[in-house]
Amino acid sequence: MRIVRSRGARMGALAVVTAVVLSACGSGGSIDAETKANEEQAAESGGECGELNMAVNPWVGYEASAYVVGTVAQEQLGCTVNYKELKEDVSWQGFGTGEVDVVIEDWGHPDLEKKFFAEEGDGTAEDFGPQGNVGIIGWFVPPWLAEEHPDILEWSNLNKYAKEFATSESGGQGQFLGADPSYVQFDEAIVSNLDLDFKVVFSGSEAASIEAFRKAEENKEWVIGYWYEPQYFNAEVAMQRVALPAYEDGCQDDPQTVACDYPETELKKIVGTDWAASDSTAVSLVQNFEWTNEDQNVVAGYIAADGMSPEDAAAKWVEENQDKVDAWLQ
Repeated sequence: MRIVRSRGARMGALAVVTAVVLSACGSGGSIDAETKANEEQAAESGGECGELNMAVNPWVGYEASAYVVGTVAQEQLGCTVNYKELKEDVSWQGFGTGEVDVVIEDWGHPDLEKKFFAEEGDGTAEDFGPQGNVGIIGWFVPPWLAEEHPDILEWSNLNKYAKEFATSESGGQGQFLGADPSYVQFDEAIVSNLDLDFKVVFSGSEAASIEAFRKAEENKEWVIGYWYEPQYFNAEVAMQRVALPAYEDGCQDDPQTVACDYPETELKKIVGTDWAASDSTAVSLVQNFEWTNEDQNVVAGYIAADGMSPEDAAAKWVEENQDKVDAWLQ
């Protein structure tokens, strides 16, 4: 969900990434040999990759997943990878037109599944299995606040501190810092249904939320907001989760009546049905792709904390983890 991105020139545009030579980012001949072997294997099987249209949703963890898979597809399968900066719901609309082949990190969208999966919808999209990350969404405060006021980690105590969180934007109520409005979130309903004296004020982006949490920890400011894992920033500031009423099956079925915590979510891959049935060699790559929260946080940190381009960050991780990549290419 997540920061400092160097995306400016790519926002809203299609970036067509041309193939690069692996030896340019690696010094050993073993990676070159591996690449050649993979290309020969694809040639022997008669398969080609062609174009791979990869949605890139607006948080750096997703960006990390997308560019790692795209880099492997490009450099080791010979694909032409088109990265498309899109919000989550817009990405799904591209499956039917062929403008999007892959959403590499889905956090759970039952509404979109009903619209685009075959069981109830138009059948243009399908679930391609878990991608290994486990998503944890919740309400969080900076560590200093949890240390000085440990009872704040129980939702039932929040009203006691509401005025401490008030800002010029919250109208006398406590401010709850929402994130990008396009993210999966029920915070306004939770605030209302738990009778909390708070107002949701959206930060607008992952980058803005990170800056707010960073400043809150540095300056001991009162901030509570929507946050998540996997997220590289948690290694810098160990955000502390506030316990909401426990999640139970069905408690989020009606968005207007939600009064429970977010569940842990096994993140998954969603792909276009037509693309999945094609003979592109990237199909098996995407189907086999799985990695861990730790893997993703490393690449996300390269991008957001170290200032590397997504392409360079992905290439660095791939070079250092060819054993994992090999398992995706089987």
